[in-house]
Amino acid sequence: MRPVRALLFASLLATASPALADFDACVAGLQGRAQSAGVSAETYVRATQGLTPNDAPNFLNNQPEFSTPIWDYIAGLVDEERVAEGKAAMRAHRGALNAAASRFGVDVETIVGVWGVESNFGKGFGWRPIIQSLATLSCTPNRRQDYFRGEFVAALRILEAGDVDPAEFKGSWAGAFGHTQFMPSTFLRLAVDMDGDGRRDVIGSVADAVGSTANFLRKAGWAPGQPWGFEVILPEGYSGPSGRGNKQPMSAWAARGLKRADGEALEGPSAGLLLPAGRNGPAFLVTKNFDALYAYNAAESYALAIAHLGDRVRGEGAFVTPWPTDDLGLSREGRREVQKRLMDLGYDLDGKADGVMGTKTRAAIADFQSKNGMKRDGRAGRKLLDALRGQ
Repeated sequence: MRPVRALLFASLLATASPALADFDACVAGLQGRAQSAGVSAETYVRATQGLTPNDAPNFLNNQPEFSTPIWDYIAGLVDEERVAEGKAAMRAHRGALNAAASRFGVDVETIVGVWGVESNFGKGFGWRPIIQSLATLSCTPNRRQDYFRGEFVAALRILEAGDVDPAEFKGSWAGAFGHTQFMPSTFLRLAVDMDGDGRRDVIGSVADAVGSTANFLRKAGWAPGQPWGFEVILPEGYSGPSGRGNKQPMSAWAARGLKRADGEALEGPSAGLLLPAGRNGPAFLVTKNFDALYAYNAAESYALAIAHLGDRVRGEGAFVTPWPTDDLGLSREGRREVQKRLMDLGYDLDGKADGVMGTKTRAAIADFQSKNGMKRDGRAGRKLLDALRGQ
């Protein structure tokens, strides 16, 4: 192993791609940690031989659940298309879902909500090789570098155990993989073999994936038979307490004038008041089951998307209170229309109208906005679509 030239290595990584630094030496230097965790030299060499860095660090500070307006985030994840797909997935995999719900006490619809948000029911696992992404994040200075080194070793342990085919071990930039996007360390702790084939396979087995997800939620504190929460209507001028962690009895919220948006009685376990867009937007009383969803990926918008998708596939309606904006977000169908209309105007989007607002799409939107007197922000909202329809 070549010695790591520490100062030069740190300097280069601070100003350039990790491909320009001593990436090989960094990866080689992690072998001892992996071997201490039970990864054989053969598995390590086979997994890392010829490895080169990828673009994973570019996404560290651009996670949509933290950077996207809540009305855009929910609109793209919980649209009529995904609700229909969720109902179809429930019909197609009813046996596996019922088995998971029965064993772990998490309702089928909530499991489906996680599945839909995480991979669109298996249609979008992510395409980046897990070992490559985690090696890159392990060897690029960042605020979570030690965390990613742990995940890198955990991923190698999965290969060592033979639970995943190395050729299929692909997923998100951060290392999550499978139908419900488990991080490697989470997989090691909580994945279960529900189909009885002796492997815990969240990539190739829907039964293992939904069972593992239900196990995660139950271990995170999910209380069987209780709701995640529900939408409420605030009294005029409400100025009382709020916050997911500030849980109080339903009687206390009723005394402050809160009412359920669906007209049902305000009953249930203690809950906190979630105001994802402030007091002028939709409001929710959320129980500890919402906290279990939050544990899956620590963002309130993410947990709300799962909860709402689960409700929608159960047959419930959209939120009653509108989002406090005059430029609502677009469904995936609307986003695809934006892309098609931009291409009709001559913008180069590689011929793709997939509803994913990538770099080329955002650049094209920004250019169109500049030429049409709109705010140049690269965002695909209702006003943009209306302007494109007017061309």
